[in-house]
Amino acid sequence: MRTITNLTFDEERALYGERDIIVKDCRFDGPADGESAFKECANVTAEKCFFNLRYPFWHDKNLKISGSEMTELCRAALWYSHDIEIADTRLHGIKALRECGNVVMRNCDIISPEFGWSVSGLEMIDCTAESEYFMMRSTNLQFKNVRFKGKYSFQYIENSTFENCVFDTKDAFWHAKNVIVKNSVVKGEYLAWYCENVTFENCKIIGTQPLCYCKGLKLINCEMIDTDLCFEKSEVEACVITPIVSVKNPLSGHIYAPDVGEIIRDDDNSRGEVIICGECCCA
Repeated sequence: MRTITNLTFDEERALYGERDIIVKDCRFDGPADGESAFKECANVTAEKCFFNLRYPFWHDKNLKISGSEMTELCRAALWYSHDIEIADTRLHGIKALRECGNVVMRNCDIISPEFGWSVSGLEMIDCTAESEYFMMRSTNLQFKNVRFKGKYSFQYIENSTFENCVFDTKDAFWHAKNVIVKNSVVKGEYLAWYCENVTFENCKIIGTQPLCYCKGLKLINCEMIDTDLCFEKSEVEACVITPIVSVKNPLSGHIYAPDVGEIIRDDDNSRGEVIICGECCCA
């Protein structure tokens, strides 16, 4: 492995096509304003680097990035790349991760609209994120201890799990398929409409009109706070351990709760049962 240290690069494709390199304490910044510093590279380690130019990592393989900063000007930082590890790094440019595969992120800070589109295989641990349209159309996600704030997150995702997370987001999990959310807080409006085979277990769900038009929806031992007009036209099996403000026209299945403020039935096709069962409905 060749090591490059304490240099500044601002030219176009500064390290294009390089293999087997370690880049330490380098800056990608300057008046030449060059793009695509590491395009078509393989076996690259970047440590404590500063990225202030566009498109640094495209079509790369076997990347390790740690202790680094990608500024607001470092847009579309990682596209079409595979086998990536990112740790202790700030990713603050728009569209920071797209069309990538086999990615692990640990202890990262993400501020990036349209982050993570069409990614296959992302493990995210102990990270924070702010975004819009976060992780859209991605598959095989594994999130643990992630805090997210934004809008329109996890739309059209598939085959994913989330544990011990806090999501403050509206329109989350729309059209999601085969997803499990455990021991998490999900706050926001219009949660998981049109989803299929999605399970919430030991979760706190907060906000208006959640979980409508769903298929194969399950809630296990969940709290629902300030949730009105829930489960409209959904196929649902739900065990809720807190009162629900209102339930509207569940299509089929069973909803167990200690209390429901209002049950709205104005659709002849609404056959889902709402069962008031006191404090022990999940026993």
